[in-house]
Amino acid sequence: MGQPEGLERFDSQGKGRGLRATRHFALGELLFTCPAYSYVLTVNERGNHCEYCFTRKEGLSKCGKCKQAFYCNVECQKGDWLMHKLECSSMCSYGEKWSPSETVRITARLLAKQKTQTERSASERFLSVKEFESHLDKLDNEKKELIQNDIAALHHFYSKNLHYSDNATLEFVFAQVNCNGFTIEDEELSHLGSAIFPDVALMNHSCCPNVIVTYKGTTAEVRAVQKINPGEEVFTSYIDLLYPTEDRQDRLLDSYFFTCDCKECATKQKDPAKLEIRKLSDPPSSQSVRDMIKYARNVVEEFRRAKHYKTPSELLEICELSLDKMGSVFEESNVYMLHMMYQAMGICLYTQDWEGALKYGEKIIKPYSKHYPPYSLNVASMWLKLGRLYMGLERKTIGIKSLKKAIAIMEIAHGADHHYIAEVKKELEQ
Repeated sequence: MGQPEGLERFDSQGKGRGLRATRHFALGELLFTCPAYSYVLTVNERGNHCEYCFTRKEGLSKCGKCKQAFYCNVECQKGDWLMHKLECSSMCSYGEKWSPSETVRITARLLAKQKTQTERSASERFLSVKEFESHLDKLDNEKKELIQNDIAALHHFYSKNLHYSDNATLEFVFAQVNCNGFTIEDEELSHLGSAIFPDVALMNHSCCPNVIVTYKGTTAEVRAVQKINPGEEVFTSYIDLLYPTEDRQDRLLDSYFFTCDCKECATKQKDPAKLEIRKLSDPPSSQSVRDMIKYARNVVEEFRRAKHYKTPSELLEICELSLDKMGSVFEESNVYMLHMMYQAMGICLYTQDWEGALKYGEKIIKPYSKHYPPYSLNVASMWLKLGRLYMGLERKTIGIKSLKKAIAIMEIAHGADHHYIAEVKKELEQ
């Protein structure tokens, strides 16, 4: 099992280990693929996707015992049994009270795989799971408490089918999963599941990445979104790149325990546009701008929490009120305005208010194209959502244009032969 050609693991100055190119890679070229070491389909997508291969289709067959897992066919069901059996009888016993988090589920599968594994897997050509950083020594009390809650849930839901190590080892493994886990998303960036991709986890972060990670079923694909020369390090992005430098730095420090020193963070070149202030005859003071940024960051966090217990109409009201307040100081292209518009658009899509969703999407797309790097999945997915909304509302000409803009980005990011692109092209033909 050799390593992919044109790449090597190396010690990256100030960043620890990393991945480096040993040859040229062209824009859109596939650098490497990585099958998931362990993965789990999110509960909300059950019945829409196969648990084993993540294929999206109608008429999937359900597990005869728990009636909760769905498969393409007998082959997929057999392929998944080693992992599904960890949950099957437990789901039958607990019924609706079966509620481990996705982190607990993926960790249970990782532990089960490590018990049976005798040699390095095809997912570990550059980096093994055992080498993952845990940053356990850097966790605050709140994060440590969350890990203890996850360990308790693991014992509660998996004790019959999984024999695990002592508490200290479990703490370490959960911390590794929290730092190195990936979320698998579809072409509209809807959450499909969680996975561990060791080789992908080797890549360091940059806010001006030269590769992008997309998914084909349960396999990660890494493609160049800039030309890469021999000797250059391969960088991906760990976070959403919409936000200004201070915000990105806080997110990276909180989740990954480092400070980014990329060109974008050093120059803060995009920050003025991302934090654009309204041009008023009586301009706001620098203190009121700072206060509004603080308010905006708080409302983003509050909304994230509110999603778990408020109704769609209550959530939409939070969006509208915050947009109204921020709009007294911020331009509509300001990233905090865009964030709340994006949340509002999501609620409109959920409640099938297509006109409302379109109204927000039309305001978002132009500034998105400016704030994000070229070939961004966020921009592609927004063009896709807009195109599908236009088509559904019988506005075919503009719908076709939007879908074609999505395809142009996706051909670089996903590769021209990806089934998502074939699906969008089929929509165009119809």
